[in-house]
This record gives sequence, structure tokens and C-alpha cells, in this order.
Amino acid sequence: MLKKSTSILFFAALVCSSAFAQREDSIKLKQIANEVMLHGKCYSWLDYLSNRIGGRISGSPQAAAAVEYTHQLMDSIGADSVYLQPCMVPRWRRGDKETAKILTTNAGEYSVAICALGGSVATPEGGLTAEVVEVKGFDDLKKLGVAGIKGKIVFYNHPFDETFVNTFNAYGATFMLRFLGASQAAKYGAVGTILRSLGNGVDNYPHTGTMQYNDSVAKVPCCAISTMGAEQLSKLLKTDPKLRFHFEMGCYTMSDVKSYNVIAELKGTEHPEEIITVGGHLDSWDLAQGSNDDGTGVVQSLEVLRTFKALGIKPKRTVRIIMFMNEENGGRGAKKYAEEAKAKGEKHIAAMETDAGGETPLGFGLDGTDAQRAAVTKWKALFLPYGVYDFTSTEGGADIDKLKDMGALLLGLEPDSQRYFDLHHTAQDTFDKINKRELELGAAAMSMMIYMLSQYGVQ
Repeated sequence: MLKKSTSILFFAALVCSSAFAQREDSIKLKQIANEVMLHGKCYSWLDYLSNRIGGRISGSPQAAAAVEYTHQLMDSIGADSVYLQPCMVPRWRRGDKETAKILTTNAGEYSVAICALGGSVATPEGGLTAEVVEVKGFDDLKKLGVAGIKGKIVFYNHPFDETFVNTFNAYGATFMLRFLGASQAAKYGAVGTILRSLGNGVDNYPHTGTMQYNDSVAKVPCCAISTMGAEQLSKLLKTDPKLRFHFEMGCYTMSDVKSYNVIAELKGTEHPEEIITVGGHLDSWDLAQGSNDDGTGVVQSLEVLRTFKALGIKPKRTVRIIMFMNEENGGRGAKKYAEEAKAKGEKHIAAMETDAGGETPLGFGLDGTDAQRAAVTKWKALFLPYGVYDFTSTEGGADIDKLKDMGALLLGLEPDSQRYFDLHHTAQDTFDKINKRELELGAAAMSMMIYMLSQYGVQ
């Protein structure tokens, strides 16, 4: 009887202890959320980054200014240490604004909106003019072969699949057309490529983005056409298959140049050797201000640092805030960080990235072992009052993926995706599109998650 009573008392003590800890965590998370929502600075920081610095393509003066700005912010917030991590980055420039026309055989010519894809070569002097062959994907190239493609411009017309609720899934299904499309078409003798912009809306804003050449085939110029232009071109081709497309681009590539990741650190009080990272990428494309991609991620990560300092939170595990450089067209900053972390034998237990926009946060992607995912998922009830409920995704992020090989659980903030691809890589990605409250909700969710990770780890 004594043993049974002792067991019951022990179990009751465990339940009470767990309930008390959960209540304490709930109170602390409420304090964190209140601090961000009442005193947050991320919106004003984004205003400066967007309107005073602007688009921050790698290797540009604006990218250098962003490095200096975020370095100064980290210092002023009061991180335990702030430092720059050098990395060499590519320099690709757009040149003069691109132009394009559809030249029909029976109905005149139509100007359409295009932009060069990042990394593309320029068109010949005076532009490139050729007949067009429309395809949906790489399988169509094989079917057409050299006979159907040689000497023509390949037009990749693959609309987003609207049945995907999460628009990132539709983007994932078309991304490789942008990344590899030029060289895949060149293998069959294409002289250039046109890509339907990777977005789910129909508008007149072309989407840029990185592409990559295969050095074993000719490097042909490649542009993105607005979704409205793509619809028009496809319609005209159906009645006039011999029409021609003319486009002019003056883009060019220069030698690599030194840039930096910007890093701040709060040293852990109990397990300083266990490192948790949180960050976004500091560079952006050049068509606009890079406010949503990824200015939001940059300032939300800085807000985590500010919130911890404002509330006097001393994390048990070391928290690093990282502004990664060159995510958009090379990933050099992420590679450098992972290389140095591995060389130093650092123990990264978790890494969070936010590169999905500043819209309302809905959850977190969790990419790790079953045990790691379970350790975080059990906190779900604590996040429900803040509208953060979805822990089912396994997406992490491009700048942190190499840390998974070092044992880290990868986390990606998952905002509502419905508006993201209206802005992504376009001239529309400007500060006025950002909602202050949604931005702060995301920063609060991130700060709360980093707090839980720093308190309990992922085991």
C-alpha cells in the first residue's frame, strides 16, 4: 500500500510540476508577444531598409549599406557580441530596362513587359528576334527535339497550379523551369528563352529570379514575361504560329566582390555550447525595395534580439541572429556560415529562417528527426492563442539547410502564402505592401519559439 501511495504522489507531483511549468511558459510568451506588439521596432527598421537603402542585390552599394545598418542596430540593441563574417559574392547587373515586342504576321506588333532573369547573358546588340515555340516543361522539349526547337525562342508557359492552397507548392512545381530552363532549351538549339513569371496572379509585373547555365552548352539570353504578357503571347501563337518575338537586354556579370554576413549573439547561461540561430537574408533583387523578400525576415529576426534584451531574457542556450548575404543568386553567405561552423566543431541544435514574407503567421515548418519535431510540436497549445497552429510542414529554409547535417532542427516561419507571389521578385515588392500588425505578429511568433528553444532545447 505504501508503494502504491508513493507512486500516486510521485505522479501527482509530476503533473503539478508540468502544469506549473506550462503556466509559467504561457505567462512568459504573453510578455514576449505584448512587448513586440506594443513596443516593436521592426516596422520602422523595415521602413529605413526599404526607403532609405532600397534594393540590395549582392555586391551593390545598397547591400553594403544594409550590412552597415544592421551591424549598427545589433550594437545599439546590446547583443553580447556583434561581428561580420566575410564571404565572396557574385555581381550580376541588369543594365538598361529590358524591352520586348510580339511581332505578328497578320496583326501588327504588341509591346510586353519582361525582365532579365538573374545571371542571364545579354541579347546581341540590337536585340534578339526569332520565332517562338511554346512548351509547358522539359518533357515537351524532348518531344519537339532539335527539329522543332533549333533557331527558335522557347517559351515556357506553365501557370501556377491553383489547386495548391499553399502557393509555395505551386512555386516549387515550376521553379526548375526558371533555374535550368535556358540550358535545357539550348541543348536543342534554342537561341533564347521566355519564362512565364512564377506567380499566381495575372498582371503586368514580370518576376525576376536566379537561373543557372550549364557550361557545356551555349549560354542563351533568358527573360521572364509578365503573366499578362504570357497569356497574350500564348493566345496569339494559337492563330499565328509563325509570329516572332523580339527582346533586348543589357545585363552583365562582373567579378566577385567581398561582402558579409552580419551576426549578433546572446550567450547561453547554462548550455552556451548549444547554438540556436534565427535569421533572414539581407540581399534582395533589384527591381524594387526587397521589403517582403526578405526585408521582413531581417527585421523580424532583429526584433527577436531586441525583445530578449528589452525583457531581460537571458537564454539558457546561445542565440545567434544572422543576416545572411547572397541568398538570391548564389547562397554564398549560407555556405560560408555552415563551413565555419563545421570547421569550429560548433553544436547547432536548432536553426530558424524566415523567408516567406511578412503576412500573418500560421505556423512553423519543422525539418528534423521525429524526436526533434515531437519536442517542438508539444508546445503547440502555447501558440494557439496567437493564431499559430500549423506544425505539419517539413520546410526549413535555403540559408539554414546545411545545418541539418550538423544535427540541427530546421524551422521555417510559415505566414499566410496567398499574397506572397503577387510581390515576389517584382517591382511591387515595396514597403507600402507591408502590414505593420502582420509583420509584428510574425516577429512575436518567432521570438516566442526562440525563447522555448533556448529554455528546453529539442530533445
